[in-house]
Amino acid sequence: MFDSIKKIFSSGEEETTSLTSGAKPDISREKSAQLYEKAKTFFPGGVNSPVRAFKSVYGTPLFIEKGDGCYLWDADGNQFIDFCCSWGPLILGHNPAKVREKVIEVMANGMSFGAPTALENELAELIISNNRYIEKIRFTSSGTEAVMSAIRLARGTTKRDKIIKFEGCYHGHSDSLLVKAGSGLVTFGETSSAGIPKSFANETIVVSLNDKEALKKAFEDFKEQIAAVIIEPVPANNGLLLQDKDFLQFVRDICNENCALLIFDEVISGFRVGFEGAAGYYDIQPDIVTYGKIIGGGLPVGAYASSSSIMSNISPEGGVYQAGTLSGNPVAMAAGIAQLTELSKSGFYKELNNKTQEFTESIQRYATAKNYKFKVFTIGSIFWFAFTDKDKIQTAEEIDPASMEKFKVMHKELLNRGVYFGPSGYEVGFISVAHSKLDLEKAKRQIFETLDIVFRSR
Repeated sequence: MFDSIKKIFSSGEEETTSLTSGAKPDISREKSAQLYEKAKTFFPGGVNSPVRAFKSVYGTPLFIEKGDGCYLWDADGNQFIDFCCSWGPLILGHNPAKVREKVIEVMANGMSFGAPTALENELAELIISNNRYIEKIRFTSSGTEAVMSAIRLARGTTKRDKIIKFEGCYHGHSDSLLVKAGSGLVTFGETSSAGIPKSFANETIVVSLNDKEALKKAFEDFKEQIAAVIIEPVPANNGLLLQDKDFLQFVRDICNENCALLIFDEVISGFRVGFEGAAGYYDIQPDIVTYGKIIGGGLPVGAYASSSSIMSNISPEGGVYQAGTLSGNPVAMAAGIAQLTELSKSGFYKELNNKTQEFTESIQRYATAKNYKFKVFTIGSIFWFAFTDKDKIQTAEEIDPASMEKFKVMHKELLNRGVYFGPSGYEVGFISVAHSKLDLEKAKRQIFETLDIVFRSR
């Protein structure tokens, strides 16, 4: 994601004024534009997270006023079928009644105590009792915080300093992980943001995804120095770079051979591809796993989890310090309990994943019949549109930056047709329980029309 952020901000083209044949008139963004101008007086770039600035697509950022089910409404009253789903957490859709009611019930007793509550126990038990891969958990306030803490735990447990990460995987904006690859097979990380000391980046080794030889060489070059390997088992922050199980198992095995820990960053894939996340999907045991997004039911939350023995290193039981005033916040716990209770019901994932499969296969069939250079990659209820003829894209280097020009056109045309995707071609889409067959059928028709315009205009 950090590379895609740079690409987003390097693009400054103005919106085209001519309409391609078959294009819809542009939606009104007058109120959103006014709000954006005001926001720029308060926030850097007018936003509180970079991708929201719409720098890689056409037009003014949309300011959202309401969400319900699978729909969003912006400040100008435009209605959209939403496939961003707040970047993944809203697996039940916007404002689901059971989550809302649980949150209101808990809020009536107070919103923060900075002290233990029974709700923390309840959510932890719900997660751990339905997950073969973890024994203890610690809640945080964000996915970034969870990953940062997991890295510290790995270093404290192994008494080693260096971390291996993969180019194309994003793990939040903590200093040691906001790095990219340099040149060569195995490199020290190079900072991808100002403000990160070189010494921090030097503790992170970056290799390419799906490259066993690079990983072997990293362990050879830094023998007995590697604390952990961290990977998104479902890389979904820079395209959907689906890895073969064989490669993920290789990562597991080489960590075992070198007494390094394996961290699965499941902030996106956790509870999305299944209740046990990618660990369960691939049946691979990580040493530490991080979660976020879905477990908060739309509220800020994160978590990291492991075996009892590894988690015993966390303060106050052990010497690895991590704390947070809002960790285990009762309102966030309430939302998580309500949402995960629904997810734990029999057949939940089968129904959702089948719906996603039907939707994505229909779009792929249409594109293939038209001989469009376009592929839909999918796992669980996650999908990604790629303007390519490759059957697999498994590394960041395989994504053609020029293809993002097509996504810009697609994004604009879909907004004009009432379909909302995240404002970057490097981001994935999500389907929720709230997307009905009728909603998906409507969206498909708009996507078909948009693909015709994209490929007619290029």
